[in-house]
Amino acid sequence: MPKVCVIIPTYNRADFLYSAINSVLHQTYQDFEIIIVDDASKDNTQEIISRFHDKRIKYLNHESNKGEAAARNSGILYSNSQYIAFLDDDDEWFPEKLRLQVDILEKSMSKVGLVYSGYVVIDRNTQKILHKRIPMQRGPVYEDMLYRNFIGAPSTVILRRECIERIGLFDENIAYGLDHDLWIRIAQYYDFDYVKECLAIYFIHENRLSDNPDIRLKGLEDMIRKYGRHIVLKNKYYRGSYLSIGVQLCNNGDIKNGIKALTNAIRTSPFEIRCYFNLVCALFGARNFRRLQIFKNRFMMLLRKKQI
Repeated sequence: MPKVCVIIPTYNRADFLYSAINSVLHQTYQDFEIIIVDDASKDNTQEIISRFHDKRIKYLNHESNKGEAAARNSGILYSNSQYIAFLDDDDEWFPEKLRLQVDILEKSMSKVGLVYSGYVVIDRNTQKILHKRIPMQRGPVYEDMLYRNFIGAPSTVILRRECIERIGLFDENIAYGLDHDLWIRIAQYYDFDYVKECLAIYFIHENRLSDNPDIRLKGLEDMIRKYGRHIVLKNKYYRGSYLSIGVQLCNNGDIKNGIKALTNAIRTSPFEIRCYFNLVCALFGARNFRRLQIFKNRFMMLLRKKQI
């Protein structure tokens, strides 16, 4: 039985998947299996996977699209390894990723249930490094994790199987932010640790869930329903999410839901001027909203130039 199971959920991202799998196969630590869960892709995903002739690669195929949480859960239920690592189909690992994290888990007390790492954010089109995210928090982190997902990319995480056996699988009722929910539940019972080095690459591209405001809004409401409104009121990320989702919806022409999101932004951030400005812009309709946004952006650029 392999020590580590690497779970890669995928859906219509054949162009990215090859590099993700390849980054696992080139790990310096080789005691692993890869479970690829195809969530009913309609592209050439199976063809990409068939190019690899490695018995450690297992392929699961959903007959219908069930969503990210269900895909991850299928992989977990199929596995039986001591440790479970996650890799998104559009991300990649650096060669030392598994070795360094397994080493921490092997040497630490069983109270350490999860190890994450730093990661690099890269624009896939230009290959430009946008920024690096370096971990800062370890030990008992439940209170911090409840109000902020400081881990960021799930592709940085490896955890003990016993964590899942104790707290359960990914919540399939959460549309977006399901990784944050799992980390919260694990943090109730286990300490976290990290490798400070950047061991994963998180790619920015056009085909990301975070670019879908409808899914983000539903996920936000799912988290509020599960944890209460205090998770928004005390969490800068969630407060800002209402604003960014509202603007994105209005830009897409969905004024009704955009106004709803902006109204919630005001309720959670009553002293944030941008919330009021965007709400007023939305009242003039989608076309005028976009025009006012362009005018605002040009004005801010002129203002910055004068300051320089």
